[in-house]
Amino acid sequence: MGKPLFYEILEKPATSCIIGICSAIWFYIQKKNIGYSHVGLSYETAVEGHHWRIITSAFSHISILHLVFNMSALWSLGVVEQLGPMGLGVEFYLHYTLVLVVLSGLLVLGAYHFLISKFKIEYFRRVTAVGYSCVVFGWMTILSAKQPSSKLNLFGLLSLPISFAPFESLIFTSIIVPQASFVGHLSGIIVGYAIGWGLISGMNNYWAVSMLGWIVVVFVLSLKHSSLFDLHFLEIESVTDPSLPSVRILASGNGRSLQISSLPVVGADVV
Repeated sequence: MGKPLFYEILEKPATSCIIGICSAIWFYIQKKNIGYSHVGLSYETAVEGHHWRIITSAFSHISILHLVFNMSALWSLGVVEQLGPMGLGVEFYLHYTLVLVVLSGLLVLGAYHFLISKFKIEYFRRVTAVGYSCVVFGWMTILSAKQPSSKLNLFGLLSLPISFAPFESLIFTSIIVPQASFVGHLSGIIVGYAIGWGLISGMNNYWAVSMLGWIVVVFVLSLKHSSLFDLHFLEIESVTDPSLPSVRILASGNGRSLQISSLPVVGADVV
């Protein structure tokens, strides 16, 4: 018999938290009747400055089946957290989850830009990507590079050799789910190989916290720029204190004189 679920959750704390976050977001989206076009990532919205969608698109799902499929695969891939002695572990998982979320999203946008500008395929201007699949495919690929002899169990029914799982899953999902994002899944695989082969390396707590900080800054500023939400707490108001003296330079003949007044000059702000 397998371990009780409680112990498996303790062994996969980061995976469990991400599954909880994605599930909570899905419940909120359904309760508020939010469409995936409002949170998904598309080239058109990215050009308009909605860079926050790189994050919201990754953690949002359009249906319960979409959520269950991605989270089931992610749960199986949570074995990465248990491989600390092999150079993986919880910290590695958290550090490179950040990398996968951001870089796979940027790679999707780059691919859309290339297809639109080079091949004039306008379809990719409006197509919207949503879901955690990019990260799932990324971790699948990292495991295939780090532990090629491992097995990936899906739903407890299907067991795949991890070394072939990324491309098997890419073809399988493209056939079974025609609306699945081939570009998005392939982007996750590419970033996954870059991490698994050591092309992207050196992440530690310092770089992870720094990266997270920049993600938060860009997320909030792009939210404000998109004007979809009222973020009054980010407004910087000008301050004029009438008790402070003002300074003016006045022209007098061929020279200039300095005048200090206790009254403020109209239009002058003290910040």
